[in-house]
Amino acid sequence: MRITCVHQGYELYGSDRSFVESVRIFRAAYPAAVIDVVLPRTGPIVAALEGVASRIVFEPLWILRRRDLPRLATLGLLTLPVAMLRAWRRLRASDLVYINTSVVADYLLAARLCPGRAIVHVHEIPQGATLKLLRGLIRWSGADIVFNSRATAKAFSLTSKVAMRVVYNGIAGPETPPASTYDGSRPLRLLMLGRISRIKGQEILVEAIRSLPPEVRARIEVRIVGSAFEDTAREEALGRQIADAGLGSIIRLSPFVDDPSDLYRWADVVTVPSRLPESLGRVAIEAMAYGRPPVVSRIGGLTEVVEEGSSGWVVTPDDAPSLASALERIVTDPVSWQDFPAAARARYAALFGEAAAAEGLVAMIRARIGGRAGVDASAVAAS
Repeated sequence: MRITCVHQGYELYGSDRSFVESVRIFRAAYPAAVIDVVLPRTGPIVAALEGVASRIVFEPLWILRRRDLPRLATLGLLTLPVAMLRAWRRLRASDLVYINTSVVADYLLAARLCPGRAIVHVHEIPQGATLKLLRGLIRWSGADIVFNSRATAKAFSLTSKVAMRVVYNGIAGPETPPASTYDGSRPLRLLMLGRISRIKGQEILVEAIRSLPPEVRARIEVRIVGSAFEDTAREEALGRQIADAGLGSIIRLSPFVDDPSDLYRWADVVTVPSRLPESLGRVAIEAMAYGRPPVVSRIGGLTEVVEEGSSGWVVTPDDAPSLASALERIVTDPVSWQDFPAAARARYAALFGEAAAAEGLVAMIRARIGGRAGVDASAVAAS
């Protein structure tokens, strides 16, 4: 059995960690398989894949990133035939090719030439012309489709004869979540974790903190952790916004870390103030795994993650006053959400644990290439 897993990234942000978890599921389901992983370059993700992948290969993938589209549509087209040929050869030599996200264009284009060999796992909700482009690319590929949320499936609105299934990302969490200790007697510890980008809403959080009444602002500590993808200007702009707002003593801006577990243990509450639709919201789920209720935007898959008023809070997207209002209530009335940490952990365990994702992905694999090897999906989480 030969399985090829293709990923567009090389860091260890949410989509990268989701990819690692998918490869782990494949390894548990088919322990004797040869599993090749194809990445565009080396990076932090490599260490996480060692011992799971049979081989890690670095190739110049043809990736449809928004900022690269002008180049890809001109000189980049000269490299597309070579990239497609390379992808076709891997498809032809594999029993299954798992394509993580819909932006790996060379593999999706080549999949049409090797019908019945590819599964594409869609983790994004693009907008406008980009959505039309990626929808057409997936249709052309003929690949079976895994959506990571109902919101993602709805955004793509695909009708096809191929297999389609919604499978929530299976996310690892601590066996026992750390205790929640916030009672209002110390500053609330608020965490925002993720790539610094126009989508994630770091600037919305900064504005919300700035607008809090001084007596509330003095009762909060904030950590914004993440880096911009090859965009130092965006990181510098966020630092200037924090300084100009006089929040340097309240908001600590830190670079990306490979392992965020200590950050979740530090936090009381985690915020995901996304401005544009998240396909699911991995950070919110990870927070719930640690018993840390999240504050999320009412947009995309985040509404499938959090039950408002039970396991977290839901606010208006791209709206600093809405976020500020929620934060003020959280800081000043801890009794009103004392049951949220336990409810958040219970919801994570019921919907977003690794075993549930394993069951869905293994079912897709078996439907495509047959049950030549089996696994108890509940065993994947322990592997």
